[in-house]
Amino acid sequence: MQATVKWVDGVMFVGESGSGHAVVMDGSPDHGGRNMGMRPMEMILLGLGGCSSFDVVQILQKGRNHIVSCVTELAAERVDAVPSVFSKIHLHFIVSGKELSPSTVERAVKLSAEKYCSASIMLGNAGVEITHDFEVIEV
Repeated sequence: MQATVKWVDGVMFVGESGSGHAVVMDGSPDHGGRNMGMRPMEMILLGLGGCSSFDVVQILQKGRNHIVSCVTELAAERVDAVPSVFSKIHLHFIVSGKELSPSTVERAVKLSAEKYCSASIMLGNAGVEITHDFEVIEV
């Protein structure tokens, strides 16, 4: 995997992935930015959410569950020091579908957290306390 980050000006950067996609990162005005893009730490949080959501959806689909939606809400806390790393992250999965068993969704979330989600496992190994919960909505 490869990526490139190019400085634009101030504290704005454009990140380009090896797969050809780009994203703007910028700081808040109080840090010299113009608020033109996501913060780098927000990107890490979104990466975790995307990685784990990908796993949960794939696990449920492979189990032939009929899901129509999966929304993952993330809440993170950072230490009040430099570097301001994450100390806690909570993922709340909202999975909608037909005849979804809560135990099946719970299993998918647990497999993602403990076995498949590289981002979650990496952050957990770095000392971030990561918790998960979920709700199932019948449609």
